[in-house]
Amino acid sequence: MSTGAFSKSTAKALGVPLTSFLRQQRCNVHILLSRGPSTTLSRNASNVSQRRGFLHCSAVAAVERPSTPLEAASNPPQTEVRVRFAPSPTGNLHVGGARTALFNWLYACNTGGKMVLRVEDTDQARSTKESEAAVLRDLAWLGIKWDEGPDIGGDHGPYRQSERTALYKQYVDKLVEQGKAYLCFCTDEELQQMKAQAEAQSLPPIYRGKWATASKEEVEQELAKGTPYCYRFRVPPNKEILIPDRIRGDVRFNTNALGDFVILRSNGLPVYNFCVAVDDALMRITHVIRAEEHLPNTLRQVLIYEALGFSTPTFGHVSLILAPDKSKLSKRHGATSVGEFREQGFLPEAMVNYLSLLGWNDGTEQELFSTEELQQKFSLERITKSAAVFDKTKLSWMNGQYLRALPDEEVLSLASSLWIESGLLAKADSPFVRAATSILKNSLELIVDANTQLRELLDYPLEASIASDEKVAAVLEDNFAEVAQAVVAAFDSGELPAAVAEGADAYKGWVKGLGKAQKRKGKRLFMPLRVALTGTSHGPDVADVLVLLALEDGDVKEPGALVPLSQRIEILRGWLAKQA
Repeated sequence: MSTGAFSKSTAKALGVPLTSFLRQQRCNVHILLSRGPSTTLSRNASNVSQRRGFLHCSAVAAVERPSTPLEAASNPPQTEVRVRFAPSPTGNLHVGGARTALFNWLYACNTGGKMVLRVEDTDQARSTKESEAAVLRDLAWLGIKWDEGPDIGGDHGPYRQSERTALYKQYVDKLVEQGKAYLCFCTDEELQQMKAQAEAQSLPPIYRGKWATASKEEVEQELAKGTPYCYRFRVPPNKEILIPDRIRGDVRFNTNALGDFVILRSNGLPVYNFCVAVDDALMRITHVIRAEEHLPNTLRQVLIYEALGFSTPTFGHVSLILAPDKSKLSKRHGATSVGEFREQGFLPEAMVNYLSLLGWNDGTEQELFSTEELQQKFSLERITKSAAVFDKTKLSWMNGQYLRALPDEEVLSLASSLWIESGLLAKADSPFVRAATSILKNSLELIVDANTQLRELLDYPLEASIASDEKVAAVLEDNFAEVAQAVVAAFDSGELPAAVAEGADAYKGWVKGLGKAQKRKGKRLFMPLRVALTGTSHGPDVADVLVLLALEDGDVKEPGALVPLSQRIEILRGWLAKQA
């Protein structure tokens, strides 16, 4: 970015006219030498500014600026709860991130607070607008609503970190002016040497370079040469930091294990921990609820809060979500993103219910919660410290509960859309389609299963079942041929088709008569009839299947998918002929 372009963007971010901003910058170059620690950056300001556009636009630190953005340093405690979810748009929304967003939203709803959506897109190489749009779409699909964000605005924007660089630079300058940050000219090679020396002495790999105590002359010499530099935060030595955590209890750190850390890179981009601290303060965030992997970052952020005079928010670090083998949940365990689960047919209400129980419970045995119940019952105190295990089988079961609770018309719409899209059926609504939906509704866990299950109902895999199904083998041993012959005879006489045409009750009456004639009842009657008429040992009620087949009237589009009753009888007749 050129200096001119940066000046325009900075002036815009600060809300001041460009001419006023540029006039202020020219004045600053002349007043720096009286600014204590910041005087180290005064000379050669113009030349370095031209070479390093963004960095030295105000690397001179002691800059007179409009006071509005920095007034936030007073940051009085908030009475209204304000939480935030801050995804990085570098990929899809992981279930772990979705749970974090959900917990924040539920807490805001429970306390009457507000939720802020902030996009942390400072990783320019990996961040994309497509990923940002996908994350927002997945959150909206889950029903999570935010009060401020990049798509709807708010009083504390911009809500993308890439649009807040001018603000971050102001606070870097403020720290340098106060002697709480400094310029570091160490090369990568020097930093690697320090790390190797620390490892050789069994010391933590923290920064121990000379630039923390460099003189003004040493700094000015490097600036004159155009040496690349970053900004480091000056960590107070041997300071005990106590961080109360609403989930994990008190967490203690000692700053000696930290070392002076980078807050602004040599390429002009601010570092994650600095951005987060400044953003949380300026956006008036009162509660930071996030994954425990961020706990080590908290020390750096608390130090930045204190150095800038910001109030420290309340923290709550949630345990990780693990795979069934207790390893970190990853792609090798199957679907891990919200989008993947949506495409597999999971309902948003089921996802929200299940995610809410990954690390939280209301103290009862209840497992199914409406969103309204979750909003009423959620609290940080009921979040557990132990890691949660992601169990897709349990999620599928829960989805089935929600699917069966849907109105019949909604299930019909979902199922018929699937059948038409796959090319299995030709009609979206008909007596056949309604009967198929009614039969399958209570056995579905995912709506996408309706495709497979309807195909199974329409098929007649008698030969395959005889060859591989142990239950069918047991049926064959109990004189199955006798029942099969009776079924074929009833079809040929018209007795069976007539019973099916009248409906399920008439069919069951025919079965009762067959049982008396064959001197069979219970399993010895029903199992051979199931095998003879459906070709399998399991499935929905045989009467319902036969009535469904009778209702078919051009509904099935896919060639070969439907095996009508007449064709089933011919296959059964062929099998009997082979046994003769």
